[in-house]
Formats: sequence, structure tokens, C-alpha cells
Amino acid sequence: MSRKQYPSAISCEQFEQIRPLLEGSRKTAALRKWDWYDIFCAILYLLKNAATWRALSGDFPAPSTVRYHFDHWKKVGEEGTDSLLEQALKNQVAPERENNGRPRSTRFCIVDAQSVKNTDTARHKGYDAGKKVSGIKRHIAMDARGLPHAIAVTTADVNDMNGALLMLLQNDDGLSEVRKVLVDGGYTGERFENMVRQIRGAQVEVAQRHALHKFAFIRKSWIVERSFAWLEKCRRLWKNCERKLHTSEQFIVLAFLSLLLKRY
Repeated sequence: MSRKQYPSAISCEQFEQIRPLLEGSRKTAALRKWDWYDIFCAILYLLKNAATWRALSGDFPAPSTVRYHFDHWKKVGEEGTDSLLEQALKNQVAPERENNGRPRSTRFCIVDAQSVKNTDTARHKGYDAGKKVSGIKRHIAMDARGLPHAIAVTTADVNDMNGALLMLLQNDDGLSEVRKVLVDGGYTGERFENMVRQIRGAQVEVAQRHALHKFAFIRKSWIVERSFAWLEKCRRLWKNCERKLHTSEQFIVLAFLSLLLKRY
């Protein structure tokens, strides 16, 4: 079935990079009418335009069909293994590093957090007294090229250091080779450095803005700020409207996945 192409969509050629992973997970009768590509583009439309499930364009499959497949793709596997969306993202990150002459796993990452306000539909929230935000907090770890290697979402009352430690614990495979972690002054503390050393065996580098001799490292710290700016191009991520923290995290994964599929 032909349908209108929206700016949020990726091309058929780009989707072919992740089709085997998504298609191999489940085959249903619902796909006799709609292709996996149409369902994926419907979710991207939702992400980019901040639409509700019921407000999906009539060019796409029924909202219930789209929601059903999104729930399947974002579901964590047995024993806490990655969701299909997370697997698809990692399958894009590793080859891109190799194409640039780098090892598949990074040895250096930049960690930062962003507090985001909740809407009335969100179930979980906390209050970030420092930024005066009631909602959730996004924690991400990027390499020097701005490729995401770990993502975690907590309530906003979880401080940056505890959120970063949780992210390091939950992403053993993506951060297994990390030996240096660059952070800003909000992560300063002997306890944090010791915990990072125990969890990842990595050294913490704190980029203080007044330390002029570390300007090169400060410049790299803005890579993660650029990544947060990329996320804000998706209207659904301007605020958190998801009932569950895991769903919020999966929409962030989807945003990065869409970005990489379009860029590479």
C-alpha cells in the first residue's frame, strides 16, 4: 500500500539495515497488509511530531497495530538482555567505529545528564532541586565521535553521580573496554571515582571550566551536549509523557537509531 512520505521517515534502503533483526523476531498475520517499514515509520512519526497514539496519520497502520509492535521491539529480553531497538542501535554504532578505523568498543566515553519535565501522563517523577525540574533525568555515555554507548533514565531526584553509576552497571557489554570517563564538575568526588574504578576499571577525568590547560577536554565534553540537542529535535522528547521510565529510555534509543540510519 502506497502512502505519503513524511520528513520523520527513513528510506527503505536505510530500513533494510535493521529489517532482518526486527523481522526475524516475530511474524504475524497483521503484516499481510502492512510492511515492517510502515510500522517503523509510524513510530518515527510519533517520535518526531509528539503525536499521541490515537493521533497517528491515517496513512499508517492502525494505532493498536503500531503500539503492539513497538511494545514488542522495546521489550527487554530474558535475563535482562537488550531490547530489539537497543540491539539495532548497537549494530549501527560498532560498524561505524570500524569504518573510521577505530575498534568496535570504545576506551573513552563522555558522561552527562539532562533533567526533563514531566507531563500529566507520566507516572514516575522526582524533583531535581539544582535545576528546579520535576520529572525524569536522562543519563548518556558517548564516545569522542558522539556515538551513544549507554543510556539510562531515572527520576530527576537521582543525582548525576548515582545515575551514572547505575548506567555503568547496566551496560556492561557496551562499556566493557572503557578506561577513561570524562565528566564535568557535577561528578566530582572520591566516592564516584572509586566506584567507577570498581565497576569499569576506568579513570575519571573531570573537566573544570576554569582549567584553561584542559581546554581540549572541555571541548570534547560538549559532544554530549550536542547529543542532547539532537534529541530535542524530536518533539516527543521535549518533555517526558511516558508512563514508564523504560519506555522513555526506548524512545531515546529510537531517536539515536533514526539519526544514525539517516546519517550513515
